Amino acid sequence: MPDLNVGGQAVIEGVMMRSSDRIATAVRVPDGQILVKTEDYKSLSSRHKLLNIPILRGAITFVEMLIIGIRTLNFSGEIAIKEAEKEEAEKNGTTYEDKPRKANSIMLAGSAFFAIALGIFIFFFIPLAISSFFNVEKNAVWFNLIAGAIRLTMFVAYIWVLSLFNDFKRIFQYHGAEHKSIYAYEMSDELTPERAACHTRLHPRCGTSFILIVALFAIMAYAVSDTIYTIYTGQPPVLLTRFAIHFSLLPFVAGGSYELLKLSGRTRENKLTRLLISPGLWLQKITTDEPSMDQLEVAIAALEASLGITESRITSVRTPVS
Repeated sequence: MPDLNVGGQAVIEGVMMRSSDRIATAVRVPDGQILVKTEDYKSLSSRHKLLNIPILRGAITFVEMLIIGIRTLNFSGEIAIKEAEKEEAEKNGTTYEDKPRKANSIMLAGSAFFAIALGIFIFFFIPLAISSFFNVEKNAVWFNLIAGAIRLTMFVAYIWVLSLFNDFKRIFQYHGAEHKSIYAYEMSDELTPERAACHTRLHPRCGTSFILIVALFAIMAYAVSDTIYTIYTGQPPVLLTRFAIHFSLLPFVAGGSYELLKLSGRTRENKLTRLLISPGLWLQKITTDEPSMDQLEVAIAALEASLGITESRITSVRTPVS
C-alpha cells in the first residue's frame, strides 16, 4: 500500500486535511451543510533545501503542525460559537449578526496556549518529579525508563477518561472518519462514505502513534543527555536542571520521532515495523471510534478539498471567505 503525503486531524464537528500544497478544514453545521475552508500550504522544509534534512525537517514539521492544528481548532471553535449564538438569538426572537469577534479569537488562542502549557507541566514535568522519588537519579537509563512509563500511563489514562465524554466521543468518531477516508484514498478506492466505511480506522501514521514513538525515542535520547551531563559535571542533574535539558532537546526528539514515523509509514508491511507500530494502533482503539456516514462525508469533503478535487461529490459544500 502506498504512503501518500496526506494527513489530518479531527476538529470540532469536522476534519482538517493537509496535502503537500493545501490545507482544508470541513465542518458540519446544524442546518446540515458542510463549511469548507481551504488555504494554500507549503512547508518550510520544502521551500528551503537547507531545512530539508533529517531531524531538522521533522522538528520544523512538528512546530508547523502544532500551529496549523491550533488554527484549525480555533476555526471549528469559532463556527461552534457562532452556531450557538444563532440558536440563542432564535430562542430570544432577535436577529443574529454575523460579524468578526476578536474576543472569541483571543479566548480560543488563550485557551490553546494554556492547554499547551498545562500539557507540558502534566506530561513533561510531573513524570520527572515522580521519578525523583525512586532514588535512581544516578542511573540515567532507569530514571528515564521510569519517567517514560509514568508519562505513557498518564497519557493513556487521560485519553481513556476523555473517551467517556460524549463531546470527545464525537471528535474521536471524526478521527476515525479521517483515517478511513485517507485509507480509501491510499488504496485508490472510490471516495464515497460507503466505500470509506469499509476501511479500518487504525492508521500507522496517526499522531497517536507519533506520541508513542516520541515517548520511546525520548527515553533513549534523555538517557544519553543525562549520562553526558553526569560525566561532565560529576553528578546527576537536579530536577529543574533535568527538566530544562529535556525540554531544550524536545525539537531533536520530535524531529527524530518524525523520521521514525515516516519510515514506519513506508515500511508498514515489514514484520518488524508492524510489531513496533502495534502499540500505536492499539491506542487508536481509544482515540478513534466508528464514524457515521455523515461524518465520513465531512472527512471526504476535507480530503477532496485538500487534494484540489473541484468536482466534489458533496453538493452541500460552501467555502466561506477567510
